Amino acid sequence: MQAVEMEKKAGNENPMREVVLDKVVINIGVGESGERHKKAYSLLEELVEQKPAITYAKMTIKNFGIRKGEAIGIKVTLRGEKALKFLKDALTVKENRLSRKSIGEGYFAFGIAEHIDLPGVDYDPDVGIFGMDVCVSLKRRGYRVARRRRKKAKIATSHRVTKEDTIRWLESLGVIVE
Repeated sequence: MQAVEMEKKAGNENPMREVVLDKVVINIGVGESGERHKKAYSLLEELVEQKPAITYAKMTIKNFGIRKGEAIGIKVTLRGEKALKFLKDALTVKENRLSRKSIGEGYFAFGIAEHIDLPGVDYDPDVGIFGMDVCVSLKRRGYRVARRRRKKAKIATSHRVTKEDTIRWLESLGVIVE
């Protein structure tokens, strides 16, 4: 314990304890296939400059007019610099404020009601307006140990990202947590 305290005083922070951005997942739940779904697909592709994945209905729901296997949504996963850039833009829509309720242990999520609120996006009457969900996952270095194929190992509870770590990471971006 004394060695850790001495390292902190000397300014030698352990790089394995640093919280880093793992991924940002953007989801647009259209709820129907057809023309509106195609417009949402092209919008998301243009927005993040990456090919989105199509999500399909798992079951038939007659009241909503959805059939099993029908394309009802679009999602895309961003990593690295692209993810951080989009996250900063998306947080400006929320005026850099998030509720504590939307923050968990190593993740947080929020919604954007209209995509035209994003900086640099103009309204196009041909496309319309779409809302989107933004889910962000954080991790510490070394999480690959639990996900690799060979010699998997568990991540110690002391190495997991806590809710307080997530809040500190958000505050380092300039986000106010209420």
